[in-house]
Amino acid sequence: MSHLFSEFTLTSPSGPLSLANRAIVAPMCQYSATHGQASDWHLMHWGNMLNSGAAMFIIEATAVVPEGRITPMCLGLWDDATAAALQDKLHRARQLAPKVPVCIQLAHAGRKASSAVPWQGGQLLRPEQGGWSTEGPSPIPHLAQETAPHELDAKGFEHIKQAFAKAAQRAEAMGIEAIELHGAHGYLLHQFLSPVANHRTDSYGGNFDNRTRFPMEVFEAVRAVYKGTLGMRISASDWVDNGWTPEETADFSLRLKLAGADFVHISSGGVAAQQKIALGPDYQVPFAKLVKQKTNLPTITVGLITEPQQAEDILARGDADLIALARAFLYKPRWVWEAAAALHGTVQASPQYWRCMPREAQGIFDAVQMGQR
Repeated sequence: MSHLFSEFTLTSPSGPLSLANRAIVAPMCQYSATHGQASDWHLMHWGNMLNSGAAMFIIEATAVVPEGRITPMCLGLWDDATAAALQDKLHRARQLAPKVPVCIQLAHAGRKASSAVPWQGGQLLRPEQGGWSTEGPSPIPHLAQETAPHELDAKGFEHIKQAFAKAAQRAEAMGIEAIELHGAHGYLLHQFLSPVANHRTDSYGGNFDNRTRFPMEVFEAVRAVYKGTLGMRISASDWVDNGWTPEETADFSLRLKLAGADFVHISSGGVAAQQKIALGPDYQVPFAKLVKQKTNLPTITVGLITEPQQAEDILARGDADLIALARAFLYKPRWVWEAAAALHGTVQASPQYWRCMPREAQGIFDAVQMGQR
């Protein structure tokens, strides 16, 4: 039995979430929403990813408040209009695919909000360009030439915590099976964790306990209202001197576990323009391995994992429990099908696709589990 094509179960206070295999579609921003509302692009994209053969699909970073969007084109879940649009597109996409659990990544971009979309430079937008004032743990911009964010105060803390909790309730109401809080890639929760972005001198800055305080409060606010499968994505290293470290990531993950986390998703980088990332195959896997050994939490690893045997070997070594791919799925939306053919696994697939496989790949479709909603 292939490790990649073995089943896995995520547990939560509301019960188990069964995954048919160990491949996950990582959250990927599409920059295609209007006023935070999901569009027909999302309908197409989500339908495509739900037909990938992956065991779970994670919806892109979804802002819990308008000012928390990375760009003006980012997806949101902060009011009835954004919820209705997301529910409509997701419901329609799910009608066109096998039954696959969906997770949503809830996010606040902090000082990296109000930016242009990547293909327009990705730089901070001025108000006359459609931008807005940003907020963060400290009045320190991501780039030296950018306008500094406003430093969050007690009122801001409470507003954001409640926004995360309300977004989680909206996600649950529309049948989304899991939630991932975005604590990575230089966005707000990561900004609090990292001494690069957090220069506060109060109880929310300085030592490890203080820097983890607000991310923990956000997690606890969501856990208090949401009993489904809940985890967090964390950047395990800032890749700069005197930044957030893998060892702190493991310790923070253990605190999340004690607070009721059901999984962690381990990535890295994004908070420091000076970062020097040692890119290469499996470059983030050692971080996931460290967290898994320290916490025994279900751990997702991600980053330049592109080959089926590579994913199989990571799981066989016990370095992680689940494998997430992002851009690989954009380039090869049926990557899991190819992996099943290579590793003698089976996948669910819509019947419209049953006739497509080449002779050498026959038998990868699981006829027992196939069927549509």
